[in-house]
Amino acid sequence: MVVPPPPRTTPRTPQRGRVGNLVGRLALVAVLLAVVAGGAWALSVFNRREVQATDPPFPVPFQQVEPGVAVPGEAGGVPPQASATQQTVSAEPLTAWAVALSEKTDIPARALRAYAIADLVMRSAQPACRVSWATLAGIGRIESHHGTIGGLRLGEDGRPSKPIIGIPLDGGPGVKAIADTDGGVLDGDTTWDRAVGPMQFIPTTWARYATRANGDGNPPDPQNIDDAALAAARYLCSDGRDLATGQGWWAAVLAYNNSVEYGQNVYSGADAYARASQG
Repeated sequence: MVVPPPPRTTPRTPQRGRVGNLVGRLALVAVLLAVVAGGAWALSVFNRREVQATDPPFPVPFQQVEPGVAVPGEAGGVPPQASATQQTVSAEPLTAWAVALSEKTDIPARALRAYAIADLVMRSAQPACRVSWATLAGIGRIESHHGTIGGLRLGEDGRPSKPIIGIPLDGGPGVKAIADTDGGVLDGDTTWDRAVGPMQFIPTTWARYATRANGDGNPPDPQNIDDAALAAARYLCSDGRDLATGQGWWAAVLAYNNSVEYGQNVYSGADAYARASQG
C-alpha cells in the first residue's frame, strides 16, 4: 500500500513495499555469487578511500526539470560485467569501476557496488524496467547520503557504522501517522513506524519488496546497502514502469516520494553521477 508522503524530512518517510518472484531470485543469486567470488582483494578496496574534510564537495547542480519530460544520466552506461550474454558479473571489473568512480564523486565505492549490482540484477530479472545505477545513486544521495549521513561509514558488510533510523511517524507537523506494524523489529519502536536503512523504507513496504541480495539464505536487512538498493530498484520497477522513458522515470521516483522538488533533486544527482562515470 502506498502511503502519501509528508513534506520532506531527513531521514524522510518513504513508501515502498513484495517478495520477489523465482526468476528475480535466481538472477540475483547468480549475480551476487559471482561477485562474492571476487575474494579478499575486492573486499579490501571497497572502502579504501575515505573522504577527507579537505576534499571539495562533488558538484550536483540543481536541475529544475519538468516532471515527465526527461530521463537523467542517459550517458551513464552499464556497469561492467563479464560479457553482454553472460548472466554473471565479474567481480574485479565491477570493483575497479566502483573504486574509480568513487574517486570522482561523493559515493563510497561500497555503495556504488550495491547500486551497480541492483542495476545488473534488474536487467536480468525485469529487463523492461531499465532502472539504472545512477537513479539508485540519486535516491541514495537524498535518503542517507549513501549510508554516510551524520558521519556514518559503510562497512565491508554493507551496513552503516550505526543503524539509520528515521523519526517516529507519529502524525506530528508534516509527518504521516503510521502506527507500529512490525512490533519494533526493524525500527526499535513498538508505538510508531519509522523509516529505516540507507534507502529509508517503512516496515510494511520493506516486507513487500525486500530480497536478500547475496542469496545466502538470511533474512533481508534494510540496513544493508545491497539489500536496500535491490529493494529500491524492485519498488521503482513495480507496476510495469519503464524508467528509460520520461513518463516512467518520473512516475517511479514520485511514487518513492510524491514531491516534484524531491524528483528534481534525485534527477540532478543521477544526472551528475552518470556524467561523472563518463569523464
